[in-house]
Amino acid sequence: MKRISTVLLAAFLAACGGSSSNTGDDNTGDDDGSGSGDEWDQELAKRDFDYSAALRIAALRLTGDLPTLSEINEVATPTDLGAKKTAYEARVTEYMSRPTFGRQMFYFWRDVFKMGNTPGLDTAPALAAQLSVENGSYMNLFTQNAGNCPTFDETTGLATPAECAGNAPKAGVLSNPNVMKQFYSNLAFRRVKWIQETFDCTKFPAELDGAPQEIGAQSPYIGTWPFQSIAGTDNGGRINFHDVSAVICANCHTTINHIAPLFAPFDDQGVYQPQFSVLLPIDGNPTAQLSDYLPPGEVTSWRYNTPAADIPALGADMAADPLVAKCGVARIWNWALGKKDIVDALEEVPIETIQAQLDAFTNGGFKLKDLIYAVYTSDDFVKF
Repeated sequence: MKRISTVLLAAFLAACGGSSSNTGDDNTGDDDGSGSGDEWDQELAKRDFDYSAALRIAALRLTGDLPTLSEINEVATPTDLGAKKTAYEARVTEYMSRPTFGRQMFYFWRDVFKMGNTPGLDTAPALAAQLSVENGSYMNLFTQNAGNCPTFDETTGLATPAECAGNAPKAGVLSNPNVMKQFYSNLAFRRVKWIQETFDCTKFPAELDGAPQEIGAQSPYIGTWPFQSIAGTDNGGRINFHDVSAVICANCHTTINHIAPLFAPFDDQGVYQPQFSVLLPIDGNPTAQLSDYLPPGEVTSWRYNTPAADIPALGADMAADPLVAKCGVARIWNWALGKKDIVDALEEVPIETIQAQLDAFTNGGFKLKDLIYAVYTSDDFVKF
């Protein structure tokens, strides 16, 4: 076998939950260990099942505590691998029935949502934790039309449903006033950035698969949207999103500008107003207008050719987007495997690594608790 870069091998195996230092010869699983296939498959095939090691990690992640001696023994004592697997999976199920599981999910989603440790901002992570504990649909984060601002009791691990204050359209966390307050900014762009990075797991630009267009810049414009689909000082806007002097602003803003107007009515306290309530970063800080984002004839949208007239419609578009589902699975995967934030640390997960969990998630109604169980009992989690 060719020599493999130690750094590259370690990075690859880490993404799949393995270790480049393991020299076991277990051949159970998708890889037959016969020497066929590429070098990466051969290295992955060397991992061994270690349910005792997996139990320790699962206990810490799912309950916040180490396993007890009794729990350790119930997995370690059986000599048959199948019996170990059964004992381990039963214990994971039991961990996920404890109040501490709810608390751990609350902490996890608070980190994902970047809501800090402020009780007044906890309603969005509380909703996500409630869906996790109750095995609700992940897509309710974007489509739920009632009870979107629950409180959460860390002792009981349970949420108490409550309505969000104000008269904003109801769409899960997308219309949460605490989120809108936390990510207030000029033109509502921080709110759009939060949605994109949290639920699509990538930074902007989001849509760059158009035919190259020469626009007088150093490089062609390759956005999916028509270049003139957003406002500039040449078609009614007060910000020149058509600027190409340094970078091609439209590469990002063709998507951003079609989403941001939906969140412009929330003021700096997260209260939904009947008019736009965000400012422009120009002299006098005037209030934004729709013409600052889009020229006449353009409508708000999630993605190109995916219009969204209001926030609930945007939530429905997101719920139907396969990349949003993939992002949700990848975030649970990285949490289980002890990885850093997908976007901030570029801890991306190859689709091949999570395809089985993604398929089950999609076909099973996007159930969060089922997804968490599937990840913590997957071969990649229990093999070292």
